[in-house]
Amino acid sequence: MTSALVTPVATNERILQVLACIARQGEAMAARELAEQTGLPLSTVYRHLSVLKKWGWVQEHARSGLYEPGPLAVQLAHGFDQHSWLMQAARPEMDQLVQRSGESVGLLCYLHGQVVCLDMQESQQALRCSFAKGRANSTVRGASAKALLAFLPVTVQQQLLDQNFIDMDDAQMRRYSIEQELLQIRTQRYATSENEIDLGVWGVSAPVFSGKSQLIATLSLMAPVHRSATRQGDLISMTLAAADRISRVLQD
Repeated sequence: MTSALVTPVATNERILQVLACIARQGEAMAARELAEQTGLPLSTVYRHLSVLKKWGWVQEHARSGLYEPGPLAVQLAHGFDQHSWLMQAARPEMDQLVQRSGESVGLLCYLHGQVVCLDMQESQQALRCSFAKGRANSTVRGASAKALLAFLPVTVQQQLLDQNFIDMDDAQMRRYSIEQELLQIRTQRYATSENEIDLGVWGVSAPVFSGKSQLIATLSLMAPVHRSATRQGDLISMTLAAADRISRVLQD
C-alpha cells in the first residue's frame, strides 16, 4: 500500500495507526515499511515507535532491528480471549458446532478494512484452510467476508467494493454480481462459498449480532468440498442456528 492510498487519520490516532499496522502484518516490519503503509513521515514513525517500545506494545528484534508486537500485546490478547463477552458467548457454541458437524469452525469480525479471525476451532478431520487466529483475510471473497459485508453499513460496504473492484477490466460487471449476491445473503442470513479462498474448501457463514441488531462477528464453518457435498443443507442449518443462539446471548 502506498501513502497515496492511505485514508487520512487524526493526529491523535496516528500512534494507533502504527500499532495496528504492526499487528495486522503478521511479521516483523522495518520503520520505512511502516512509513510507506501508514503514509506518515519516517521521523513521525520513529517517534511513535519509541513510545510504543517504552510501553511494551512493540519490541525491536535483537538481530534484524525490525519491529514486532511486544509483551503487552500478548497480555491484551490473553485478556480478550479469557474475558471478552463475545468470546464467552461464542466458544461454547463453536465447540458444540465442531462436535455436531465434525468440521472446523471460526469466528471472524470486520475491523478497519480487514476481516480478522478471532478464534478457530479445528475438527479432528484434515482441512487445509487459510483461516488462523489473528490472521486477516479478504473483505470480499469467501463466505465469511460476504456474510460480514452484507450487513455492514452501506457507506462502509460501498467503500470496500470501491477498493476491491478498481482497475479491473470487468469491474462494473463483477461489482454488480457481488451486490446482487449480498442482497440475497441479507435475505437468507447466511453466505456460502466454494474454492474462493482455499481450493477444495466449502464454507458457510452466518452473522452474529449484539444490541439492537448491530453486526459484531460472523460464525463460519469450513469443510472439504467432497465431504460437504451431500450435507450442505444440514451444515447451513447448524451454523445459522448456532449464530442465532450466540446473538440471543449477546442481546440479553
